[in-house]
Amino acid sequence: MKALIVRDGAGKPELVEQPKPEPDAGEALVRTLRVGVDGTDHEVIAGSHGGSPEGDDYLVLGHEAVGVVEDANGTGLSEGDIVVPTVRRPPNGSNPYFERDEADMAPDGQYYERGIVGAHGFMAEYFTSPASALVQVPPELVDYGFLVEPISITEKAVEHADASRSAFEWSPESALVLGNGSLGLLTLAMFEQRFERTYCLGRRDRPDPTIDIIESLESTYINSTETAVGDIPDAYEAPDLIYEATGYAKHPFEAIEALAPNGVVAALGVPSDWTFDLDGGRFHRELVLHNKAIVGSVNSNVRQFEAAVETLGSLSESFLDSLITGVYPLEDFEAAFDNDDRTIKNAIQFSQYEERR
Repeated sequence: MKALIVRDGAGKPELVEQPKPEPDAGEALVRTLRVGVDGTDHEVIAGSHGGSPEGDDYLVLGHEAVGVVEDANGTGLSEGDIVVPTVRRPPNGSNPYFERDEADMAPDGQYYERGIVGAHGFMAEYFTSPASALVQVPPELVDYGFLVEPISITEKAVEHADASRSAFEWSPESALVLGNGSLGLLTLAMFEQRFERTYCLGRRDRPDPTIDIIESLESTYINSTETAVGDIPDAYEAPDLIYEATGYAKHPFEAIEALAPNGVVAALGVPSDWTFDLDGGRFHRELVLHNKAIVGSVNSNVRQFEAAVETLGSLSESFLDSLITGVYPLEDFEAAFDNDDRTIKNAIQFSQYEERR
């Protein structure tokens, strides 16, 4: 079978031939349909994040996948089921996080992530996975199924943000998304269903396809070169929830001051090291005197993947089609990794879905 890999230090993806995998007991064999490309993939390729499995000098890429069960292997699934795989796997035997179905809460060193660190990913014509790590998707969502993984990331972040406010009656009316990449836009579309007013901050000038999407969602676009995060309350309003998806290290700290009283910041970006000045006393006062909170979130679990499938079904096809910049056949995989200002979300098509009757 064909697979897309990155060799250690190569800095670019490569198409190779590999043996078709055989499922172990409890695993199903999945024929890959589509795999999305995101910022983490670019970081893995560049060598700034993740790493190859032990004993290998390469990594099969890809963690946003949708496929169809080719061999159920006695797992309780059925051949023809459409599935999306979760990402984390136990490193060397199970541990309490996986036993509690809370792999997303495991700290560094107590998990592998397929296509990212320690375990091969899903950019191959076939992959195997424990049935317990496969979430079913209805046939009508097959073309968009690779978006379940990124949507699940926001499902978890919002769940944790809500939990941080569960000690009192919290009725948020407004939300601000920091970042107008594909995750930010997916999150904005989700927030349009919950909040009365939404905002999205980015660094792009008009004309720009992401601004068009933001405004099609009836959200307000804020250009960060004109309005800084700390100035948003005066220019617009102080949001109840701020969702950070930029990886810009200053943003979570700036967001705390921009929040409305009782608000919460959900931080998802992963910045590189950066030392900068911060008025720690002012930051501390904002947290204490205005009952604010900041939560960090990464990865997601099966329950949140299942919620993401429901959410995906609630998003309009026009929005999803505008989000997906291109779907490329495997032989044109290089184009899927283009990352210019016109690119929002690309995917690679490994095979076609044919509904079984």
